[in-house]
Amino acid sequence: MTTHTASGLTTSEHALDLPRDYNAATWFIDRHVKQGRADKTAFIDADGSHSYGQLAELVNRAGNALTSLGLRMENRIAMIMLDTVDFPAVFWGAIKAGIVPIPLNTLLTTGDYGYMLSDSRARVLVISEELYDKVEPILPDLPMLETVVVSGKNGFGHPLLSDLLAKAETKLKTAETTRDDVAFWLYSSGSTGAPKGAVHLQRDLPATAVHYGQQVLGIEEHDVTFSAAKLFFAYGLGNGMTFSLHVGATSVLLKDRPTPEAVMKVLKDHQPTIFYGVPTLYGTILADQHNTRAAASKRLRVCVSAGEALPEDVGKRWEERFGAAILDGLGSTEMLHIFLSNRHGEVRYGTSGKPVPGYELKIVSDDGHEVPQGEMGELIVRGPSSAVAYWNQREKSLKTFRGEWTHTGDKYYVDDDGYYRYAGRGDDMLKVGGIWVSPFEVEAALISHEMVLEAAVVGEADAEGLVKPKAFVVLRPGETGGEVLKETLQVYVKSKLAPYKYPRWIEFVDALPKTATGKIQRFKLRGGMQM
Repeated sequence: MTTHTASGLTTSEHALDLPRDYNAATWFIDRHVKQGRADKTAFIDADGSHSYGQLAELVNRAGNALTSLGLRMENRIAMIMLDTVDFPAVFWGAIKAGIVPIPLNTLLTTGDYGYMLSDSRARVLVISEELYDKVEPILPDLPMLETVVVSGKNGFGHPLLSDLLAKAETKLKTAETTRDDVAFWLYSSGSTGAPKGAVHLQRDLPATAVHYGQQVLGIEEHDVTFSAAKLFFAYGLGNGMTFSLHVGATSVLLKDRPTPEAVMKVLKDHQPTIFYGVPTLYGTILADQHNTRAAASKRLRVCVSAGEALPEDVGKRWEERFGAAILDGLGSTEMLHIFLSNRHGEVRYGTSGKPVPGYELKIVSDDGHEVPQGEMGELIVRGPSSAVAYWNQREKSLKTFRGEWTHTGDKYYVDDDGYYRYAGRGDDMLKVGGIWVSPFEVEAALISHEMVLEAAVVGEADAEGLVKPKAFVVLRPGETGGEVLKETLQVYVKSKLAPYKYPRWIEFVDALPKTATGKIQRFKLRGGMQM
């Protein structure tokens, strides 16, 4: 079956009908000027508005600037860049020139950057000046890295991106790439260990924009979007850039960290129609009773959540207070964006919804056989945006990418109404008294208590060596923990779930260890708060 989207691209059951010769920058950047959007705002960042015409010129200049440094097709560049218009300029300039950009998490340590820059063998690094001090100590130890380019005003002895752009030509010949050429890499967020470089193709970018951005989210040209999740993250890359560029919409970029205060200010100042967040952020915004629709965007029509499963209580309270439903979904770095999601008018909080068009899902047992409906197993997915491999990780690639199917490592089951319900990461599941217990289920019960802001549950052995649930709890502002509250919460969980699932131990903490994308790093909690 073939259908035509509003964008003019054709889609089949599992893939877009892209020509063999294809460069994603032609679709996402160059066509907008031809279609009359040269003067329309593409991005709004800390420095103001940038039109589609200005963006197209910046992209050409960036591509020429990179080639002037000696880069050629298939060479790799690393990007450690904050969310400003320089990010899309460099990202798309590289792709148009056939160069492979690798956006990196902006909140990592010097050691992390040393690993990724060495692992990727990037020849050029483009970095925001605010982040330069994190890489300066390791630069002498990276022989493959030839040039550092700084986005900002202080180059620290290196070329400034602004200077290179100013000198570069405004016309750029599009590299003769195919739909199956490597377009970019993204490193996994490391919620379960060391990051892995997921290799993505040119064809992956329009696949997510059509199948999720249009067919589920319903993004349109008149929309103004804002993503708290940053552009370096697979989720944020679609939210803040490719979805809006696909339909000719406007995207607001936040350079700073997405604190509740900063996010609320953007929502109020720019009045977006679509907001993308993560469960932790939704919860912390709700914790302040002053945060309401009147103090945010009155034009907000839909919100999206991913990164971790959205607790049912958080979703319901957000929709009640802000007047916009949250479409909670599941995506991954490996699949580039959301492939399982709730829909407009069919939101079922506490679930991840149903498969996104173009994607096929199965829940399988440890031996690979599909399990009956209602039974828990590992979620696997087949679809048009899967990465082809992890760079230099053959064994892990074979374990994750098996033929057409990508193994997510997430435990799910399908309820009687066909909605997919999250049970936890495979390596986070607990077996208590011979029965599997989902940490997420216990966490959701704790979060529904009026005094709890966040919770994370892991397994811990008791005196007899048997594994039982242990909870780390962050209380709402102004609340104080103690033995009485611990007992209260234990009784509360017993009233919400089967009694054997209650946390045997509760530890009150100020914060939970997380990735920059908001995922709780439960592996750091096992055996105590070893940060």
